[in-house]
Amino acid sequence: MTTTTIIFDLGAVLIDWNPHYLYRKVFQEEAQMLHFLENVCTSDWNEEQDGGRTLQEATDLLVAQYPEHEEYIRAFYGRWEEMLGGAIEGTVKIFEELKAQNKFKFYALTNWSSETFPIAQERFEFLTWFDGIVVSGDEKDRKPFPSFYQTLLDRYQVKPEEAIFIDDNLRNIHAAEKIGLDSIHFQSPEQLREELKKRGVL
Repeated sequence: MTTTTIIFDLGAVLIDWNPHYLYRKVFQEEAQMLHFLENVCTSDWNEEQDGGRTLQEATDLLVAQYPEHEEYIRAFYGRWEEMLGGAIEGTVKIFEELKAQNKFKFYALTNWSSETFPIAQERFEFLTWFDGIVVSGDEKDRKPFPSFYQTLLDRYQVKPEEAIFIDDNLRNIHAAEKIGLDSIHFQSPEQLREELKKRGVL
């Protein structure tokens, strides 16, 4: 089957986003920072915002639970931009090379809050290269739920057997494979390049 479509995850594949960038400025000690991110502003908590919960509601919930950490909790979205690193240039270069072939449609399927995604759109010009972007916060649904992948496939008439899906999260890869998407577990731009060469698309 010919590949016609390439679907990218964004965070940690094309965009370097990491709460450590902010919280290293906020906490004196690495151990304190890690404890806070593992126990207070956790990745599970953050995923609920990706799934459509408002930033205000999420912040209020944690402040009520952990009033002693209020300042640090409010910083998560108050200073969210400081968690954004740059583009992952090696992957952007691959995207550019694929785009230059004029053979594929490109989509992004991203777990991202609808309130913070516009900040990324302003900052990263390559987000305009996509034929469509499906943002979890807008859809009130997210990876790894099959319904979220299906939203993209249905909206853009993508046949799973003609698509390649790229994501850094193994959980999301397994979910994609279950619905018939050939998937690449992203680890580095170099490894992605090799995987795409193997599939004959680069």
